[in-house]
Amino acid sequence: MSSTAPSAKSAEGQLMANGTPAADSSETTAKVQGTTHLPNGANGAANGVGERKEEKVSGAELKKRAKAEKAARRAEEKQGNQSTATTETPGTKKTEMKAESGRKGVAAPAPTTTVAKAQLKRTGSTSTSQQKGLPLRQAQTQAPLPTEQPKKETKKVALFGHLYGQPRRTTIAAAGKDVHPAVLALGLQMSNYIICGSNARCLATLLVFKRVIESYITPPQNSLPRHLTAHFSPQIDYLVSCRPLSVSMGNAIRWLKLEISNVDPDTPESQAKTELCESIDNFIRERITVADQVISSSAAEKIQEGDVILTFAKSSIVQQTIVEAYQRGTKFRVIVVDSRPLFEGKHLARALANLGLQVQYSLTHAIGHAVKDATKVFLGAHAMLSNGRLYSRVGTAIVAMMAKEADIPVIVCCESLKFTDKVALDSIVTNEVAPPDELTIQGDSASPLSKWHDSPNLQLLNIMHDVTPAEYINMVVTEYGSLPPSSVPVVYRLSTNT
Repeated sequence: MSSTAPSAKSAEGQLMANGTPAADSSETTAKVQGTTHLPNGANGAANGVGERKEEKVSGAELKKRAKAEKAARRAEEKQGNQSTATTETPGTKKTEMKAESGRKGVAAPAPTTTVAKAQLKRTGSTSTSQQKGLPLRQAQTQAPLPTEQPKKETKKVALFGHLYGQPRRTTIAAAGKDVHPAVLALGLQMSNYIICGSNARCLATLLVFKRVIESYITPPQNSLPRHLTAHFSPQIDYLVSCRPLSVSMGNAIRWLKLEISNVDPDTPESQAKTELCESIDNFIRERITVADQVISSSAAEKIQEGDVILTFAKSSIVQQTIVEAYQRGTKFRVIVVDSRPLFEGKHLARALANLGLQVQYSLTHAIGHAVKDATKVFLGAHAMLSNGRLYSRVGTAIVAMMAKEADIPVIVCCESLKFTDKVALDSIVTNEVAPPDELTIQGDSASPLSKWHDSPNLQLLNIMHDVTPAEYINMVVTEYGSLPPSSVPVVYRLSTNT
């Protein structure tokens, strides 16, 4: 008895030192001694005698062990089917084995081996650490990767990308509740080119703002000069969303705001509104109507007998100049050069032909032929910049350049209301980009550009204005007189100080 027990313990210690977990202390002793140790009842009889007797394993016992191992394997396979991953770590195993060995004084069986599960079932052990498995991580279903949509090709020209803003408004939907009905109608007319031209747009805007002032009522606890200026903000924002303001419109709006701010707060509301409406009428008369009469009278004197006057697109002041010269009895001929997409020159050619003038109409691709017959070139203006350059309808720079090459004088008719202190060297930094669909022929499915949206690497650019260098211009006719382009800053200071 004294020789058998130490040998079994030493064998147990060697197995633990080698890192091989033992299934059970009794089974380890039986394996070391080369005998089979039966659990429970058989061990009790041997311990009563004081000696461990070697017993031979019967066939029934082997069959019982095989059945237990088979049941353990089935349980293990079932558990593996329910979960694909376990959260058991080596650190957790060591902690449980140390805790169990501290209670029993022997090495804890590994719960993952088939033999250990069979021994636990046979011996009926009540240890929760051996019977209860560790929590299992639930299988995560991987969501299918979203299919990558093809990137839609942008139809904006990169060089003019800074000019693209919000799409031009074509309906009154989502308009502010403070916008006057007359302003709503004016915005749509400008957007659809029903009212077109710098002078026409400025005149229509002032007349509409006059109606806004007439229908305005100052809210309680507010003064007219302060609140009316804020009341105009949604009106102006709506017009800008329909189409960007022209230079003349911007100058007129700044003047009107200054007039409103100069109103005495103690002035009765009805009197203040009447005075503002009279100021608008005086501004229209002095800065537009009378100015056009002075310019047309001065420019008409430069048209002589037998001249061939070439003009581009349609300018109201140029039309008035030609009509003035014709009514004076001067005999001359007119060449109207036009371009897409607005074809404004058609209206000018039709109006002059109805008066009885001899008119020739051509597009910009025939400018080289048209310039050969011209003796003078009259151009309108959208604005005159402080560096003497002309900002006008796109295509004006080509006409002026061809006339300069042919040594033909270029005369610009422009009111001082269109003068600005801004400077531009090209038409890229500042310009107005119109919808590109205007360049296509509407309703013509056979046109090559009818489906340009679906054509790869095809972009359409529809800019409204260009910049003509000052060296291409010989004279600028204003209500202050005829002057060179370099005198534009002087006229601008005179017009803003009066």
